[in-house]
Amino acid sequence: MVPDLGNYEGIVSFKELIGNELDIMVRMNDTFEYDFYYRAFAETKARAAELRKNMTTAEKVLWRQLRNRKVEGLKFRRQHPVDIFILDFYCHERKLAIEVDGEIHNQEDQREWDENRTFELNEFGIQILRFSNDEVISHTERVVDSIIEFLKLCKPQPQPFSEGEGSG
Repeated sequence: MVPDLGNYEGIVSFKELIGNELDIMVRMNDTFEYDFYYRAFAETKARAAELRKNMTTAEKVLWRQLRNRKVEGLKFRRQHPVDIFILDFYCHERKLAIEVDGEIHNQEDQREWDENRTFELNEFGIQILRFSNDEVISHTERVVDSIIEFLKLCKPQPQPFSEGEGSG
């Protein structure tokens, strides 16, 4: 039986409420939130859903290569909300974001925004790979090979046993 969550404020671990090992969070509006959204607001999630419906040509090309665990058996999400940002592609298992940048990203003020955004995402432990639209469209195989190489270099570290786990 799930307890009434109506009186909880702030973020409370579901595990604390019912004593199981789920890592689901309860937010102030009583909706369940998975940790891979990193506090994304409903507005950010709604905008991400709209962007999924209106992907650029380059994003569509790369999505065909990433979807259905085609790259290293890893799940990628498209237009994934993280905090106030929306990532073009995101692999939660490896905390990797892939950004496909148009010409606007060559402008000085946009480069500064991208650097600040990268810093903020790095604070969440998320690494960023960037490719231009032209790279993705004209050299798709090379882009995918670069992603695979990066993934091989940053294999996930084994997690230490928590209390009560392991042999012994």
